[in-house]
Amino acid sequence: MGVSMETARTWVERWERQQQRYAVDREERFTVISDVVEHVCAGRARPLLLDLGCGPGSLSARLARRLPDAEIVAVDMDPVLLELGRTHHADAARYVDAVIGEDGWTDALELRRSLDVAVSTTALHYLPAPVLLETYRTLGALLRPGGALINGDHFPPDVRPCSDLTAHVGRRRAERAGEHGHEDWESWWKAVAADPELADLFEQRERCRPASGGGGGNRHLSVRRHAELLHQAGFRHVTPVWQVGDSCVLVAVKG
Repeated sequence: MGVSMETARTWVERWERQQQRYAVDREERFTVISDVVEHVCAGRARPLLLDLGCGPGSLSARLARRLPDAEIVAVDMDPVLLELGRTHHADAARYVDAVIGEDGWTDALELRRSLDVAVSTTALHYLPAPVLLETYRTLGALLRPGGALINGDHFPPDVRPCSDLTAHVGRRRAERAGEHGHEDWESWWKAVAADPELADLFEQRERCRPASGGGGGNRHLSVRRHAELLHQAGFRHVTPVWQVGDSCVLVAVKG
């Protein structure tokens, strides 16, 4: 069911361009996350990193370049994206198929030691708030003392007029990206479905989607509310380290 190197390269490059429509200053956000990972892992001979909702390995590949001695475990539930990552970014990480937040999902990771860092970008917002809290608790148990959870995502402000403003700015930015020829999420997936080399993987993806859907996610939660949940989960120190509009990198350090 694998794909060719050339096919994987083409689709990952298109994914990177497509994602620029939605993540404000995406590359800068990746760089900031890498800066924090590098700081938390300073002095660690072979740090262990977990990439949550890794997609086709975009963040894992950047972390592997920044920390070439790190061991990276990248987890996602999407068979198309995982196969693209395994093929195009094969040396960046060990890719694992699991549904974050489901009972026993960490068993599939086969971790043999404590994590130094867990990272995520625009992936944890799919989890309903109660599942997110339990996921935060689970990650806290996996991290070593002094380890960190780093989450880069869009967090709306608490006050409705402000959240309306940031949402409007985000929509306008996506529209401008479209004007410069960046395809959107729906167009990218429609094109994937039409590629014969990805047909089996796409059918597998469609079969598993109903079981993973529902719950509404937590896109409405602000930085303040995420911090409250992280404190409930046992993280002692929580702070945003970078923000543009409602795009933010939130860091939680285990005491």
